[in-house]
Amino acid sequence: MAQVSSKIVKGIINFVSRSKCSLVGGIIVIILFPILLISILLDMQGVVENPYFGFLIYMVMGPVFVVGLLMIIGGALFCGEKEDIGQLTFEYIEEELSRPGRFTRIRKLMLITSVTTFVTIIIVSILLYTGFHYTDTVSFCGQFCHTVMEPEYVTYKNSAHSQVSCVKCHIGASSEWFTKSKFSGARQLVAVTFDSYSRPIKTPITALRPERETCEGCHRPEIFHGDKLYIYDKFLPDEKNTHIQTVMVMKIGSGDISGREAHDIHWHISDNNQVEFVASEDHMDISEVTLIDKKNKDETVYRKKGAISGKSEGMHTNVMDCMDCHNRPTHVFLSAEDAMDQKIVNGVIPREIPYIKRQGLVAITKKYASQDVARRGIARELMDWYRTEYPEIVAQKEDLLKQAVIGVQQAYVENVFPSMNIDWNTYKSFASHREDKGCFRCHNDEFGSETGKKITQDCDACHIILVEDEPARDISDILRSSIIKEGE
Repeated sequence: MAQVSSKIVKGIINFVSRSKCSLVGGIIVIILFPILLISILLDMQGVVENPYFGFLIYMVMGPVFVVGLLMIIGGALFCGEKEDIGQLTFEYIEEELSRPGRFTRIRKLMLITSVTTFVTIIIVSILLYTGFHYTDTVSFCGQFCHTVMEPEYVTYKNSAHSQVSCVKCHIGASSEWFTKSKFSGARQLVAVTFDSYSRPIKTPITALRPERETCEGCHRPEIFHGDKLYIYDKFLPDEKNTHIQTVMVMKIGSGDISGREAHDIHWHISDNNQVEFVASEDHMDISEVTLIDKKNKDETVYRKKGAISGKSEGMHTNVMDCMDCHNRPTHVFLSAEDAMDQKIVNGVIPREIPYIKRQGLVAITKKYASQDVARRGIARELMDWYRTEYPEIVAQKEDLLKQAVIGVQQAYVENVFPSMNIDWNTYKSFASHREDKGCFRCHNDEFGSETGKKITQDCDACHIILVEDEPARDISDILRSSIIKEGE
C-alpha cells in the first residue's frame, strides 16, 4: 500500500513539474491549501469575527487558489513536452495505447488527471458555495465597506430587526431580485473602490427596496387588526428632567382580511383599495393621489393645490405599499431630542443629573468634524458646564456624571456620522407625522378632487390620544381615568 501511495505521490509531482506554468500553480496550491482549509474551518466555527477575514478567504485566497489549480492542469496539459505528457488529446491517448507497454503509463496519467480534476471540482464548489454565502452575511453587507455602511450597520444593530439578516429584506425571493441586488452590490463595490459614492447615500435605493411580499413574509397581513397601546416617553429640558408621556391607542386596523372590512391604518393595504401617488424621487413631496376602489370600480383623483395634471419633471407614479409609510423599518436615525429621551428612559443617561437633557442637547447639536472630535467635544462641553454650575455634582457624583457623558456621546455616535454627511435631519421617517411629513404628505388640506372631496385629516381616524405631554404616571391610572371620562 505504501509503495502504491509513493508511486501516486511521485506521479503527481512528475505531473506538476512538466512545465513552469504548472510548477508555479503547484507552489500556489501547496502554500494556500492548508491556510485555506484552516481559515474556512475557523470561519465556519465563528472563531474570527473580523469582516475582512471572510473577504481575505473568499475574495482573495479562494480565487488565487483556483487560479493555481487551473495553472497546474493547463500547464501540464498544454505546456509540457509531448514525450512527457504533451497534448493529452484522443489522438495522443490512442497513439500511446497502441504502443506495447504504454498502457500502464497512460492509465497512471489518466488516473492522476481524473483525481486532480475531481479534487479541483470539490474545492472550487466549496469555495463558490461558502463565498456566495459570505456575500450574504451581515458582516459583509454592513462592516466590510466600513465608512460607507457604518451608519446603516449601527442603526441596524439598534433596531427591532437586528436578528434578521440584511438579505432577508433586501433580496426578494425571485431570481430577478437576486440578479438586481448582486448587480447593485457590484456597482457599490466599484463606487467604494474609486471613492465615487454619494455622501450621504441617496434613498430610496430601488434595486434593494423590499417589496410588500418581503415584509409580509414575517408581518402577516391576516393579523393586522385591532388596536395597540402606544406610550411615548419624553423629558423636559428643566433641572429635574421632568418625565412626561403621551399615551394613545393606535388603530392598527386591517385590509379586509378574513372577510373583515378594511378599516383604520391598514386600510391602505387593502386588496380592494389601491392607492397610487405621484411623488418626488425621495417621496417627500407628493402632488397627486389616486384612490382606486376595485370593489365598486370607482376612481378618485386628489390633486394638490397648484399641481397640474400628469407628472412633472422629477415626479414618478408609485403604487402604495408597506415601505411608503414604514420607509425606515430598520435603519432608523433618531432626532436629537428622541435620541436623548431614549437614553434617559433606558437608564443609560442618569436622570438624577440636573439639566442633563438640556445640556446634552446643546452638546450633541453642535457641528463636529468627526465622531472622535464629537466625543471629546461633548465630554469637554458637559464637564466644563457642570464644573461651573454644579461643582458639587462633579465632587460628589463624578461617576454618575461620567456615565451621563458616555450616554450623551452614544446618543450622538449612533445617529450622526460626519464622514458620510449624516446629521440629525438627513433621513426622515414617514411612520408618523412630525415636522409636517410622514402622514401629512397626503393627509392635509391641500389635496382635493374635482368633486370637492378631501383626504381626511381626522386625528381619530388613526389614533385616540388618552393623554398628551402630561407628567408620567402608572399606565393603569391613565387607562382607568380614560374609561371614567368616556363613561361620563
